[in-house]
Amino acid sequence: MPEAEPEDLLTLDELCERVGMSVRNVRFYTSRGLVPPPIRKGRSGYYTPDHLGRLELVQELQSHGFTLSAIEKYVAGIPADATPEDLALARTMLAPWDVERPIEMSRAELCTRAGRELSDDDLRTLAALGVVFPLKRGQYQVAVSQLTVGLGMLDLGFPTEAALAAADMYARHGREIARELYDLFRTMVWPVYRDQGASAETVRQVVEKIKPLSIASLVSAYEAAMDETKREGIARRSR
Repeated sequence: MPEAEPEDLLTLDELCERVGMSVRNVRFYTSRGLVPPPIRKGRSGYYTPDHLGRLELVQELQSHGFTLSAIEKYVAGIPADATPEDLALARTMLAPWDVERPIEMSRAELCTRAGRELSDDDLRTLAALGVVFPLKRGQYQVAVSQLTVGLGMLDLGFPTEAALAAADMYARHGREIARELYDLFRTMVWPVYRDQGASAETVRQVVEKIKPLSIASLVSAYEAAMDETKREGIARRSR
């Protein structure tokens, strides 16, 4: 764990206030190895920006629905010498890239919004299409701007299994892109700003600003690849 300056050390109460957690939760996460033990100075324990960054990362993972087991696996992959800036970058990359935030609603509210009763298969298809995200206790997160498109796909009889297969493909390639983008920011972007003395907040702002450009680039790359695929298909048929 990176060494902290004396003025950066926090007491347990100060850490809890900064991160918005109870003492009990901080101690629980420490016992599970999600954050390192406090630094001992005499009979007192102190916490560093690294502890703060790791707890904020845990909160970010929780907000995305990660289970405790999944959080433990994710955190286990973070190097012990990761800096607060490294943790800030990981947290920012996890944050939603789309401007729209899903709206939480019950199944009854979702059906009312859809203007129809939605079967379990309908909900599976909408979930695979990325329109509806099942939560606990019968609640759903709904990408409202995409709901009409998803309902139109249902009306056209889009196969549920095809939607699930597509979702698996998107997830697989999405993980690859996420890992490569994170490595790019970690090895080529953050070092430049670090050498300039930039803060973790500056890194967060850079990533947030580049997200829409990255999304646009992905769409452009997809369209170019589709055009190339169509040309290759036409060329094969004309032989």
